[in-house]
Amino acid sequence: MTEKLEVIVYSSTGCPYCEKVKSALKDWGIEYEERNASIHKEYFDQLKERKIFGTPATFINGKLVLGFQEKKFRKLLDIPEDADSSSNKEKPTMEQVKVEETSIFQPVTPQVLEEVYDFVTIGGGPAGASAAVYAARGKLKTLVIDKAPKAGTLAITHKIANYPGVREELTGLELLTRMQAQAKDFGAEFVRSTVLSVDFTNEIKKIELAKGTVQAKSVFIAVGAKAPSNKIKGEEEFTGRGVSYCSTCDAAFYQDQVVAVVGDNEEAIHEAETLSKYCKRVKLLIPIENLKGDADLSGLENNPKVEIYRRHRLREIIGTDSVEKIVILNDKKEEQVWDVDGVFLYLGGMKPGTDFLKGAVMRDEEGYVSVDELLQTSAEGVFAGGDARRTPIKQAVISAADGAIAAIGAEQHVNKRTKLRPQYS
Repeated sequence: MTEKLEVIVYSSTGCPYCEKVKSALKDWGIEYEERNASIHKEYFDQLKERKIFGTPATFINGKLVLGFQEKKFRKLLDIPEDADSSSNKEKPTMEQVKVEETSIFQPVTPQVLEEVYDFVTIGGGPAGASAAVYAARGKLKTLVIDKAPKAGTLAITHKIANYPGVREELTGLELLTRMQAQAKDFGAEFVRSTVLSVDFTNEIKKIELAKGTVQAKSVFIAVGAKAPSNKIKGEEEFTGRGVSYCSTCDAAFYQDQVVAVVGDNEEAIHEAETLSKYCKRVKLLIPIENLKGDADLSGLENNPKVEIYRRHRLREIIGTDSVEKIVILNDKKEEQVWDVDGVFLYLGGMKPGTDFLKGAVMRDEEGYVSVDELLQTSAEGVFAGGDARRTPIKQAVISAADGAIAAIGAEQHVNKRTKLRPQYS
């Protein structure tokens, strides 16, 4: 851009969308000033004065972008839509330079399609990369397949400070790159491709890619999860102005106010409980009769600040400068208009990217792969972990542990051992 660029990011502690914004700006080589509204009351008050009730809120030469809207960021920063983020970096880190030099992920070649691998991991995030380290170190012929290596949850995390053994400040991409490079040092191969379908019925598993079929004796399903894309009417318009997806980020903006929480899962229950510590009243709308998964309402039923409405659906979000009302369809199929100051949405939560599996392995109603304590699926020699399986806590270190467990199980399967053989060095 020819004019002097001023970028200010209002953030809050523990806000994942703030991390996405900061990570994208860093990838594009854009310098910015961060104003943490959780730490500095001055910045918190600045947002409220502007009728902004959520983070991240980014000002680019005075123009506001609420939430993480990549297309809008690219337009305001004059970054081409088809340009890869890494090509716009002005000051790449040493770790990012190494990524370009070593080119960990390669195109699919005829040689890859001719090989019968001992172990293939679908997904190159912390679970897949950790599995590749253990499998390759255990002398298994290992392949990692990932359609978008820089788009996962860890890869877009701006800063990692709690990963065991890593004392210096790292971005998620830098940590992930270290794991992948370590696996490559042990002999693992990495290819960039989308998995179209799988066939796990025979001893040699088949994984269909656009360029052909990959064959494997064992497979680890380590795909990530993403939020659903369907929007409620008014949701996009009022994101950051009364619509939020994170109580940790934005609950303080609704002190002594009335909010609606909409969702049918454990995340919605947890967020409603958190908001009840700040808000005058929390209206929990559950679109269905029974909650999904292991969600339990018992902790909220006696909370005087929480009102629970089963079989109530959110139809529309209404307001002028910020959220003022919502239109709901009640359990009698009647439309009602409620006054609220904010709406927190957890409709379906994160969805695992497991649709390509179809009926190859057992999955639950939300698509999470069913596994036993050793991460074995219903198909022999096929394992699943990370965000592909249902876990109460989603952390990189837990996904990495899943990868280690799966690889050790795969080594037992491939070599037909009667017992697991852990690696001690």
